[in-house]
Amino acid sequence: MLPTVALSAGLAWASGLRLYLVVFLAGLLSYLGYLQLPPTLAVLQQPLVIGVAGVLALAELVADKVPAFDSLWDAFQTFIRIPAGALLAAFALGEVDPAWMVAAGLLGGTITAGTHFAKASSRLAINASPEPFSNWLASFGEEGMVLGGLSVMLASPLLFLGLLALFLLLAGFVLYRLGGALGRLLRRV
Repeated sequence: MLPTVALSAGLAWASGLRLYLVVFLAGLLSYLGYLQLPPTLAVLQQPLVIGVAGVLALAELVADKVPAFDSLWDAFQTFIRIPAGALLAAFALGEVDPAWMVAAGLLGGTITAGTHFAKASSRLAINASPEPFSNWLASFGEEGMVLGGLSVMLASPLLFLGLLALFLLLAGFVLYRLGGALGRLLRRV
């Protein structure tokens, strides 16, 4: 059960950072036999899904490196990443009682939203800097987090869940601090 919970939480978490990369990697790894997905996510290993996710992952890779455009991209992706992360989390449980799937979807959507909003708000703060290097560093760091996080999820589900809990606490702190800074800025205006 632990690997299933880690898969559900991991797909939701990583979707908040790079949804298309997650779908591409999960589908490709499953297609190649390195990842056992439940039947409810078997569609991810279809060549059409892998291809479309790969093209979109490449588009996101480029879009995310352009300062200011990356924030516009994140704003648009809010309406895609969060529902997709919730669905991936729900379907990662496999064929279980629908109540468990709904609960996993709710938790997964919350994890995806927290990750997405922490990423998007951090990137807004980084975009205030006039040089592009911090933006590129953050973007490559996010891609590294997805690759590393999914690797840890597969190798050690318990370690991944512990690291995820730490990440979510840090993300909550970042959102709290950025919200406070935004409130102070609005009061000055």
